[in-house]
Amino acid sequence: MTDTPAASPGGHTFEELDALSTEELRERAFARAREHRDVGFYWSVLRHLPNADEAAVLDGAPNSIGPIIDEANALWRELTGHGYEDVAPVLRAAFIDYLMKH
Repeated sequence: MTDTPAASPGGHTFEELDALSTEELRERAFARAREHRDVGFYWSVLRHLPNADEAAVLDGAPNSIGPIIDEANALWRELTGHGYEDVAPVLRAAFIDYLMKH
């Protein structure tokens, strides 16, 4: 048995992902979620933001997954302005976890 670190489905180890900036992690995780049409991931991340109540206005109808993901991306930009403030550690963990599992 070897002591090689476990790699994610994308081929990256935790250490490689952890070395990335929060913004790079976000871009990769959001791209992967969009690829998998994983609206649940977006909502789980948005709930960690200080202004998360504004996310409740989006309709999660299953027949509109593409537009919902686009709306979630737009809402992310609007709520954060790419400033992660106090929630950065939680968001980094969520992004890395998602990328390791998907």
